[in-house]
Amino acid sequence: MTWLADHWLDLLGWGGSGLLVYSLLQASVLRLRVLNAVACVILIVFNALLAVWPMVAMNVVLVAINLWFIVQMLRDRHDETAFQVLEVGPGDEYLRHVLRVHGEDILRFNPDFVHDPGQAQGAFLVQKGDETVGVVLLREEGETAHVLLDYVTPRYRDFSPGEFVWRRSGLLADHGIRRVVTPPAMVGAYYDRLGFERDGDSWVLDVRR
Repeated sequence: MTWLADHWLDLLGWGGSGLLVYSLLQASVLRLRVLNAVACVILIVFNALLAVWPMVAMNVVLVAINLWFIVQMLRDRHDETAFQVLEVGPGDEYLRHVLRVHGEDILRFNPDFVHDPGQAQGAFLVQKGDETVGVVLLREEGETAHVLLDYVTPRYRDFSPGEFVWRRSGLLADHGIRRVVTPPAMVGAYYDRLGFERDGDSWVLDVRR
């Protein structure tokens, strides 16, 4: 305890610096901003105790910048104008490119996924500006659509861009789809937040709601 009492200020500084470095390693832009803001707050306290005012001022500015971006990102989370849904063909070459680039990460969350253009009837890319942030592939059986893939890139994994396919885009209803069923093997499913209901190992959405 005596050592801790003598070195707590050093630990505070090292902890804040370590968290700052760790924040820069985050793939998710939202998580990066949140951790970076917390690290800057710790370093504000550390530098204020040492009366290093230029560093205090710099970290105050960084906290303000991070908070501004966090507010903007949380506001965009459910903003219909922030994401666009583009329907493409199941064999579209750009779709194939996205699946190849993110292939290893896709299998982490969809271990049974194998892209077969002959099996998928619906293919949708979720875009933020010119950046592709999500992919949804569906196999249709009458009025039921079975989810073959619902993938979000690491940068936007703290968001729910898939909701713009399921609840907001109107594309499913335009295809005559009235029911959506997810695969049972999907890892880290988020469907309980989007109006899906649990049905055994799958999630089911009534599109008519």
